[in-house]
Amino acid sequence: MKVLIACEFSGKVRNAFTRAGHDAWSCDLLPSLDNSKNHIIGDVLQLLTPEWDLLIAHPPCTYLCNGAQSNITRRPHLGILEKRENIGIPLFMNFVNAPIKSIAIENPIGVMSSRYRKPDQIIRPYMFGHDYNKDVCLWLKNLPKLLPTELIPPPYRKLDFWSTERNKNGYSLKSVTFDGIAQAMAQQWGTL
Repeated sequence: MKVLIACEFSGKVRNAFTRAGHDAWSCDLLPSLDNSKNHIIGDVLQLLTPEWDLLIAHPPCTYLCNGAQSNITRRPHLGILEKRENIGIPLFMNFVNAPIKSIAIENPIGVMSSRYRKPDQIIRPYMFGHDYNKDVCLWLKNLPKLLPTELIPPPYRKLDFWSTERNKNGYSLKSVTFDGIAQAMAQQWGTL
């Protein structure tokens, strides 16, 4: 299976599919944290062709999440509303309309639930072996819902929207896919 992971610099999802035996590639404007040869630095929109069997897209949530909505009213000088309309929503919809057989788009709860449609599924890291509570929305095309793999009982840690926790390169850790979720994607969607 040929898999494209859009807007991923961590390599978490790409590596899970590679370990499962697939030809997996990530693409982002940022370099890959693991310096993989299977990472393309550039505009992922140029890669949205039918040659891929599966697209898993992680469009940046900066302008799409509920946190952006509060900044639109509190900090209009940041131009978030314009960036949402001209950057965030069009990028998301390019993934929706990509000519690829199977597609999963991941994002937090935000504007796309009303501007496009409700997500097919909301998962949380504690369903996949991590003691965190974070809503992860999945919009799916020709893919089944992900089944939980390892339920962790409460209490859960919360990933704060304003988290300053960063890795050694300065990237926010809240934007990196959890290993358990990446493995579930590869195990459950890699067999289709």
